[in-house]
Amino acid sequence: MSENQADVVGGVDTHRDVHVAAAVDTAGRRLGTASFPTDSAGCADLAAWLGSWGRVVRVGVEGTGSYGAGLARGLAADGVEVVEVNRPNRQTRRRRGKSDSADAEAAARSALCGDADAEPKSGDGPVEAIRILSAARRSAVKARSSAANQICGIVVTAPENLKDRLRGLATASIVEVCARMRPDCATDATEAAANTLALRTLARRHRALSAEIDELDAELLRLCEQANPALLGARGVGAEVASALLVAAGDNPERMRSEASFAALRGTSPIEASSGATVRHRLNRSGNRQANNALWRIAMIRLRIDDRTIAYADRRRSEGKTRRETLRCLKRYIAREIYQLLTDPPAVPKGADLRRRRLQAGTTLESAARALNTHTARLSQLERGLHHNCDLAERYQQHLAQNTI
Repeated sequence: MSENQADVVGGVDTHRDVHVAAAVDTAGRRLGTASFPTDSAGCADLAAWLGSWGRVVRVGVEGTGSYGAGLARGLAADGVEVVEVNRPNRQTRRRRGKSDSADAEAAARSALCGDADAEPKSGDGPVEAIRILSAARRSAVKARSSAANQICGIVVTAPENLKDRLRGLATASIVEVCARMRPDCATDATEAAANTLALRTLARRHRALSAEIDELDAELLRLCEQANPALLGARGVGAEVASALLVAAGDNPERMRSEASFAALRGTSPIEASSGATVRHRLNRSGNRQANNALWRIAMIRLRIDDRTIAYADRRRSEGKTRRETLRCLKRYIAREIYQLLTDPPAVPKGADLRRRRLQAGTTLESAARALNTHTARLSQLERGLHHNCDLAERYQQHLAQNTI
C-alpha cells in the first residue's frame, strides 16, 4: 500500500490567528505538523494538507465551540469525521512541556485511540442563532442590572429633597420618574443638578436596555417555536429556559447517545459519595451550568403548579430525603423527559390550526374553555401562539375532533 493510500488521523490546536495541525498514521507514528491561517483559505489548505498524507478518517479539533468552530464545520462538510478534543493532560504537559505542535499531535493521538469521541455541535441551524441571541440577551440583562444598581446607589447619597421624591418607590417606578427629570447643569452647578443628570442618564439607559431585551425575547420565542415547539410547550418551559436547553444540545441533539449522557452533560447525574456505613450521592458540579439552571427552574415551577411533581416530592421526603436530595432526584427525572423532547419531539398542534378547526366546529372559546376546565384567555393565547402548552393543545385538539360538525 502506497503512502497516499494509508489511513490518516489528524489533530488541530486552534487559535485566533493560526491553526496548528498534526497528522499521524494508524500506528501512531507522527507524519508531520504544519501551521495555517484561520481564514477560509487557510482552513481549506489545512484540509488539503491532511489529505496529502492519505485518506483522512478522523480529525480531533480543540475548541470546536470557539476558535475551531469554522474549521470543524468545514471538515464536516467535506465528509470528515470530527471529534472534540479536550486540552492535554496537565501532568503530561508538565512532563513534556508545552508547544502548539505537541498539543496538535496530542489531539491527533486522542482521536486515534478513542479518548476523544464526542461529536461537536454542528452550529448550522436555528439553535446557533438562538445561542448568539441568548449571549446578547445575557449581556443586556447584566448591563440593565448594573444600571439599576447604580441608580439605587446614587439615590442613597442624593440630597434629601431628591431622596424624598424617590423614597419607597420600586425600581421600575424610580426608573420612570428619573427618566422624566430635567436637569439644568448649565445654570445650576450644584450637587443636586449632577445627581439629577446622572439619574436621568442611567434611567434612560435602563429603559433602552429593557426595550432591547424585549426585542430579543420576541425573536428567541420565534426561533424556539421553529426549532422545537414540543420543548417550548412542556410544563415549566418558557423561551429563556428552552433557549438554554437547545443551546446545550446544539443543532444536532442526536450526538447525545443516551439520556444518561444528556444528564451528565447537564450536571444532573448523581455522583456517589459513600463512605463506610454512609451511602449517599452528592451534587454534580460539572456539566453545562446554564442548562442545569434551566432544569432547576423547571423543577421549581412544577413544584408550585404540577400535582404529579408535588406528589413525587412529598413521597421522596417521606422516604427520608432532604429537600436538596429531593430536588436532585426531580431534576434527574426532568432531564429524562427533556432528552426525549430534544431527540424525538412529538408533533404539536399549531394554534392557527386549532382556531380554524374551532371555527369549523362552530364552537366558541367560552364553551371550549368550560369543557377543558381552563380560562378563555388561555385558549385565546394558545390559538394566537402567545402561550405554549402541549398537554392543553392536545386536549383542545381532541375536544374539537369530538365536536366537529
